[in-house]
Amino acid sequence: MTATNTLILNVDDNDGARYAKTRILQSAGFRVLEAANGTDALAMVRQDDPALVLLDVKLPDINGIEVCRRIKADPATNCVLVLQTSAALINRADKIRGLEGGADNYLAAPIEAEELIANVNALLRMRHTQDELRESEERFRQLTDNVDDVFWMFSAPDGELAYVSPAYAKIWGRSLDSLRRNHLAWLDGVHPDDRARLQGRWAALATQPHYDDEFRLVLADGATRWVRDRLFAVRNARGEVYRVARITSDISARKEMEALLRAADANKNQFLATLAHELRNPLSPIRNAAALLGIAGENASERHARAREVILRQVDHLAHLVDDLLDVARISEGKIVLRREEVNLGAVIAQAIETAGPLIAGREHHLEVQQPEGQVWVSGDPVRLAQSMGNLLHNAAKFTPKGGQIRLTVTVDGDHVRIAVIDNGIGIDAASLPRIFGMFAQAAVPPDRAPEGLGIGLSLVSRLLEMHGGQLRAESPGIGMGSTFTVELPVLRVTGAAAEHAAEDAAAAPGGGLRVLLVDDNIDAMEMMGFLLAEMGHQAWTTHDVSQIVPLALAHRPQVMVLDIGLPGADGYELARMIKAHPELKHTRLVAHTGYGSPEDRRKAQEAGFDAHLVKPAELDDLEKALRG
Repeated sequence: MTATNTLILNVDDNDGARYAKTRILQSAGFRVLEAANGTDALAMVRQDDPALVLLDVKLPDINGIEVCRRIKADPATNCVLVLQTSAALINRADKIRGLEGGADNYLAAPIEAEELIANVNALLRMRHTQDELRESEERFRQLTDNVDDVFWMFSAPDGELAYVSPAYAKIWGRSLDSLRRNHLAWLDGVHPDDRARLQGRWAALATQPHYDDEFRLVLADGATRWVRDRLFAVRNARGEVYRVARITSDISARKEMEALLRAADANKNQFLATLAHELRNPLSPIRNAAALLGIAGENASERHARAREVILRQVDHLAHLVDDLLDVARISEGKIVLRREEVNLGAVIAQAIETAGPLIAGREHHLEVQQPEGQVWVSGDPVRLAQSMGNLLHNAAKFTPKGGQIRLTVTVDGDHVRIAVIDNGIGIDAASLPRIFGMFAQAAVPPDRAPEGLGIGLSLVSRLLEMHGGQLRAESPGIGMGSTFTVELPVLRVTGAAAEHAAEDAAAAPGGGLRVLLVDDNIDAMEMMGFLLAEMGHQAWTTHDVSQIVPLALAHRPQVMVLDIGLPGADGYELARMIKAHPELKHTRLVAHTGYGSPEDRRKAQEAGFDAHLVKPAELDDLEKALRG
């Protein structure tokens, strides 16, 4: 603060004295306003905000000491400096009364010019220091009021609370009033297991005014929060500790992340060990089978055939492992693209049952399937949906002891369909449920089975379903009490009669083969396809006689009919419509097998009721896909 921009209010009812003091102040470079009475002085202090009031004690309306008291009592003016002056009240008692009235100094006349200027400058320096202190305190207050951490200040060594920032109420979940009433009330929020340690630290405050600790808080709703608490000493100019400052930060997110990282590391280690186990398992029989292929002798052809079967089966197992790993990598990198179409959920479930059928049968489980009357249609990739449902059924079979019960239920609720796979297997403990869909998470296996799989199946299924706009949930009452995995997907529509017969038929034949009726007027072609289907594991019946189609179908209940559209004396499209209209055959899957493959031919086949369209000669993979949907 310099004299050239400092405003001083000179208050004196004596014109001569007031003039003399004004001239002295102006000669020193101060700006000066004048007032001749107390009333005007009070108004000008509020209006013009002078830095200092040079105030005579004897005024005609209000005593100068009272004017000073009012200036200091008003929050809007209490920072204005008051230099009290008097030519009459100059004894010691008068000075004491003036200073007790709030004056910052008291001068008795006569006052030399140098003395007046020196006193004014001294008071202004004090005002400047006070202003800087207030600005510093305001910056400190704004800083501490707007940070998420709690800032504390305690006196030392008694530990009395001097200041705490508003963040205390947010982090502790307790009011500031209770802390102000009892400076140790913060200890009530500390977790009981950590409280004794913190009490010990504060008991040793006099000798150890510093620490860096982490502990838990228990909030009013019972939730737990982790905080980091740092205490450090504040020293005076002599190096003595007279206060301790404290900063408390919420580190709950960091602790949660650390726990996730520890779990991920444990899962990674378990995954690597499982991967090594899974890779070694098929390599051993492959090596032995390869050695067997090099041995000649009696029954060599039988042994070689058996060795080839072993190699093919184990290579398939390795391929499945690699496919799962690649799928996870593709999803993580966003490289999987769904081939969306309108999908009949009943066909997806039937295919999933076919996929998991061998394991269900091998472990002697009973599978029950419950589906709604109408056909449920969803939008999605039929291969990925069948893969997801097959994985859930496979897990249910794998984690259920032999002879268990598995139930698959489909329910439509508004615009969503829920598919639940329920088993009475080993169950999942409560601690594992939140991480069951995490990458590489492994659950315990029943005692009659060695661990298998890489712990990525459920994570893969969960991500695939999310890509379909759905979700996967897991529930279990506990270990040994079974599990329920529920898929929820958006529904496009529900149409027609029940699609459940296809799934029930598949559940009744868990070996994986289908019952197929072939209809073709080319007997050689029909017989060769029949042989091929048998080699593929299916059971086939054949006829070239249109009149025998319905009797054969009613007798053998085929799941699929492969019809040649160009039959002599019959229209294949009309034949398809007739079969779909038959009350006992309407759920049979129809595959058109024809030499006509134009878009118009495909459209006509779809309109007639065919579920798939194959152009002669059909590739083996295309035939298998058409049979299974």
